[in-house]
Amino acid sequence: MRGAQGGGAMLMERPSRLNRRRFGAYLQSDPAIFSGSDYEFSSRHSSAVSPVYNYHKSPASSDASPSLMSPWNQSDSPYSKSPWIVTSRMNLYDDEFYARNGLIGSLVREEGHVYSLAVAGDLLYTGSDSKNIRVWKNLKEYTGFKSSSGLVKSIIFCADRIFTGHQDGKIRIWKVSSKNPKSHSRIGSLPTLKEFVKSSMNPRNYVKVRRHHNVLRIRHFDAISSMSLNEELGLLYSGSWDKTMKVWRISNSKCLESISAHDDAVNAVASGLESLVFTGSADGTVKVWRREMQGKGTKHFLVHVLLKQENAVTALAVNRHSAVLYSGSSDGVVNYWESEKQLSHGGILRGHKLAVLCLATAGNMMFSGSADKNICVWRREENSGSHTCLSILTGHAGPVKCLAVKEDKEESPSLPEETAARKLYNSSRRWIVYSGSLDRSVKVWRVAENAPELLKLREAERPYK
Repeated sequence: MRGAQGGGAMLMERPSRLNRRRFGAYLQSDPAIFSGSDYEFSSRHSSAVSPVYNYHKSPASSDASPSLMSPWNQSDSPYSKSPWIVTSRMNLYDDEFYARNGLIGSLVREEGHVYSLAVAGDLLYTGSDSKNIRVWKNLKEYTGFKSSSGLVKSIIFCADRIFTGHQDGKIRIWKVSSKNPKSHSRIGSLPTLKEFVKSSMNPRNYVKVRRHHNVLRIRHFDAISSMSLNEELGLLYSGSWDKTMKVWRISNSKCLESISAHDDAVNAVASGLESLVFTGSADGTVKVWRREMQGKGTKHFLVHVLLKQENAVTALAVNRHSAVLYSGSSDGVVNYWESEKQLSHGGILRGHKLAVLCLATAGNMMFSGSADKNICVWRREENSGSHTCLSILTGHAGPVKCLAVKEDKEESPSLPEETAARKLYNSSRRWIVYSGSLDRSVKVWRVAENAPELLKLREAERPYK
């Protein structure tokens, strides 16, 4: 099915009927899904077709690849001074603009693949398979702390507490010392020991997970894949490869619900649109859950299945600013739904050759990281709802596993004679994007919301006739 939305061409297709790989062979053993020293994906792990990009005018030939069109493309060393290595013959954008956008730093600590990121003010927290949580400030290591077991797959903040989700199925709670901001101490876990012991006394609190093996309902027995926070309701949602979503009350660390959400691993959980919660799974579905009153309490009910496809759903993100839900898949595409009175499918964004592993949103922007080692920068047009691919951020040597975004509030110095590029930079809302990769590094990018789109850059590079 093809349709048009706003002024831009929007490709809407039925999901591919390719055979879906079992998720256990796809992501549950993350390092195993890569072959070769540079973590290239084997062809058997991808069902992606040649990408089609959602521009106002789509490139017609293979030489119009956005990776080639992008001034953010780094074919040289990722540590080169500026990723903007090609300037336009028409001099549309001068060196001032290039110098202030693109790669601005790299954080490298050879201790493990980076699986999770979170930003708190001027601090960046990174989690890896070394079990360490590192804290960075101004592109330098600030401090760090270590969990006893389980690689760190998710990090989330709530007030003065830090929640970390781990490969061993545990959620640990940390707090920063009021006397020493560099000191972090573990203050508990989910579920709490008290609740764990209390629940274990009642046989009805156990569920059968496999033959001759029962586990407590309130505890995840497989890796924590994702967490999401609803600060207004004081609730923390956790998704796991054990196929469940659990709902935690933050004030007392109590497990309110354990929901058998999917037929396969839950890869992503996202909240943020009123009382709705979204889950994405290796079973190829995206489900919508609503919190409703039941008796004296509340319960989450399944209200809709937004997507049902053969390929695994690997990432979710909610843009609260524009009320849009994004879903990334193992075939490299991103679906999105817009919420007015109800959620309606807006279209498909094709920007990657391999699986989409992470998504992040900010303002009118959406960022998608992939196993193809690239990050696509998308801008949503408020009037039409269509999406423009502004750029491809390249430079990682391994799959991009996690993203975090914060607003860049640095002011550019005013100059007597401002060029068009400087005016564009000063008038544009800007973002700092952090990308964590299985190449053991975190890269830091600056992205301007009013950056020129790739198609215009491509046209500017054409020789005069």
